Parts: sequence; structure tokens; C-alpha cells
Amino acid sequence: MTDVISNIKDAKAESRRLAALPTPVKDSALSAMADALDASRSIILEANARDVENARSEGLGKVMLKRLLVDDSKIDSMIAGIRSVISLKDPVGDTLSTMELDDGLTLYQISCPIGLIGVIFESRPDVVPQIMSLCLKSGNGVVFKGGREATETNRALFTILRDSVADIVPASSFVMIETREDVNAILGLNEYIDLLIPRGSNEFVRFIQQNTSIPVLGHAAGICHVYVDSDADMEMAWDVALDSKVQYPAVCNAMETLLVNADVADRFLPRMCQLLKDNNVEIRCDTRSMEFMDGAVPASEEDWDTEYNDYVLSVRVVDSVEDAVEFINTHGSHHTDAIITKDPVRIAYFVNNVDSADVFVNASTRFADGFRFGKGAEVGISTNKIHSRGPVGMEGLMIYKYVLIGEGQVVKDYVGNSARPYKHMVVDKALELR
Repeated sequence: MTDVISNIKDAKAESRRLAALPTPVKDSALSAMADALDASRSIILEANARDVENARSEGLGKVMLKRLLVDDSKIDSMIAGIRSVISLKDPVGDTLSTMELDDGLTLYQISCPIGLIGVIFESRPDVVPQIMSLCLKSGNGVVFKGGREATETNRALFTILRDSVADIVPASSFVMIETREDVNAILGLNEYIDLLIPRGSNEFVRFIQQNTSIPVLGHAAGICHVYVDSDADMEMAWDVALDSKVQYPAVCNAMETLLVNADVADRFLPRMCQLLKDNNVEIRCDTRSMEFMDGAVPASEEDWDTEYNDYVLSVRVVDSVEDAVEFINTHGSHHTDAIITKDPVRIAYFVNNVDSADVFVNASTRFADGFRFGKGAEVGISTNKIHSRGPVGMEGLMIYKYVLIGEGQVVKDYVGNSARPYKHMVVDKALELR
């Protein structure tokens, strides 16, 4: 335990060096990381095979197994994600605003890294290259703690990535810990860890949120909805709803509840029912939708508040867009919700009134993703209402500082009966320090 805390203290100190590195150095390190993953495929696949075998023998559920599995295609995605981060603009040192307080006294608001990020996650080893690449580019150190089921894969990925940059950047600003006891330790290290990002089950995220004074960025649940309006294009609605549910049901941006306007229920639901059955989806209906969906089972009140992460879907008939919005705001998790309609008035009502991080129109909820949003990758998806919201890329790893450049001014000249007035004039001027 002492070694873990010592490593985290070192990572905090080294993260300050990382924050000051120029863009070409960071991009060179990212390129080395991508090359190292490509050259180390056999090591990664062998480590993952051991994890999968152990997980199966211990009875890990099929959803978690799917998240755990790494193949060549997933390694290709890891590499592509890192290379896309290279192409992103370096956010460190951007001038966010500039104000002349007075002649020769200028205040700059400058973007800077948060510092040391703690990432605690379950099952998905691809979190390691995603977040390490984003932290490196944004000048943040990172402490990883993965789930026990992915120990071998996480260790292999982390070692490959850290070793590949050891001669380029301060590699000790990246730390991986492995035991459950270490998690309890880092939850109390608010002096060193500036932000925690948990990625896992509802219970897991809530445990983190309730047991630390470190700020937490994330979401506890992904209860996402698609509302099919009375003015929806039926073909579009069938396609979008199906993709939202079955394209990858084990993730937080998959649809869990389908809401259908009563005026189109008899046209939309029978065909939707068949499409869902063809994809082995269990359907749980309210009383009004049950008559249109052969083979469905009655939904319970708990179903409307459940994130299945599986081939299970709740279906409900509503009378209006207003009813749909009310239901979503009551039962949703403020993650991602979509409307299918051609009516611009209903689109405006839905967008303005749904209280979610992502509100989509005529598009699958599965687009709620950092890579698809052009962020290179994502550190997570947040339903927070402060700092950062939705799929979070590097912008969620940044904060700012104020830099005041003067010429010897003192406050006493700006107070009293003969006080010099402030100009407080916003100007278009960047701070150049390099």
C-alpha cells in the first residue's frame, strides 16, 4: 500500500512536467504508443485469452464477457483512436478570453490540465489506451484501476503503452494499481488526485460517488429512450429504434425504453415487434402496447427505471410529445434520448424540454460516443451539470487559470475618492508565452 501511495505522489509531481510539454513531443509519444500496440498484438491477445478463460470458469455474464474480449479488430480500433488523438488540436495553453482591466494591465483566461486523473473501470480493457492517449495529449497524469476480470489484459496494455513513451515523456505520471484495497486507498487521496472517472455498473459508480471527497465525473446509469412521434417516417423509425437497441446492447447509450405515440402504435409496433424478435430481444410492454406486440410480456414498474445492458426492451404507448418528455425526465438517467419525427414544432419542444446530456433528432442513441463526436476517444460519458457533460473528450480534462500581465500597477491606485477607473474591455488577443 505504501508503494502505491508513493507512486501516486510521484505521478502528481510528474504530471506538472507533463503539462508543460510542447505539442510535438506529446504527438511523438502518441505515435510511439500506437506503433507499440500494433507490434505487440500477440502479447495482448494472449493476455486477454487468459482473462477470458478465467472469467468463463468463474461464470462471468455474457454482457461483461463481451466487454472483456479483445481481438484484432478491437486492437485496430485502439490504434485508430490513439492516432485520431494526434490529429486533435492541443488544448493546453489556449487563450479562452482576454480583458484589458486598464492600459498595460491585461487579464488572460488560459486553458490548462486538471492534473492527476483517477480512472476506475470494469471489464473494458480498451479504456486504457483511450484514456491514456487523451490524458497525454491534454497534459494530465492518470492512475488506472481496472476490474479483476481484466487484470492480465490491462497489465499488458498499460505496460506496452507506458514503456513505449518512457524516453519521450515523464512515464511515471502514468500509474496502474490492481488490488481492491488500493481502490479504497485512492478514494481518500484528494490531496493528489484531482478528478475521478468511474466506468462500470450503476452500483459501482454510485459506490465511488458515495465514498470519496474527490470530484467525480461520470454517470450512474444509461437509461436511454427513443420516442416515435405520430409524424414519424415509419421506415426511419424502425431503423433507428432497432439500431439503438441491438447494434450493441451492452453499453450505456443503447435504448432501454421505446415510447410510441398512440396515433401510430397500430402501424409501428407490429413490424417493430418482428424486427426485435428477429434479433432475439425480449419485449416487456405496458397494457396499451401489449395488443400490438405478439409474444411480449407485461412490464413491471421497475422496468421503466432499469438499465438492461442486454437484449431486453421496455415498450410504452404515450399520447403526445409532452407525455413522452415527462416520462423521459421522470424515468430516464439524463444520458441520451431521441425523437423520431418530421414535425419541427415537436422537435423544438423535445430538444428544449428533455433534460439529458444528449438529445437526438432522427438518429440512433448509439451515436452518443466520444469517437463518433469527433473527440478522438472519450474518457467517459457524464450526466453531470457542472464542468463537462455528454461524451467527454479532452475538454473534460481541462480547466483554466487566470494570468494577469501588468506594468507595476498596484490596487491602491484604483480605490478611494480619486480612484483610477477600470476599463474592463474585452479584446481579441492571445497570450504568447513560447
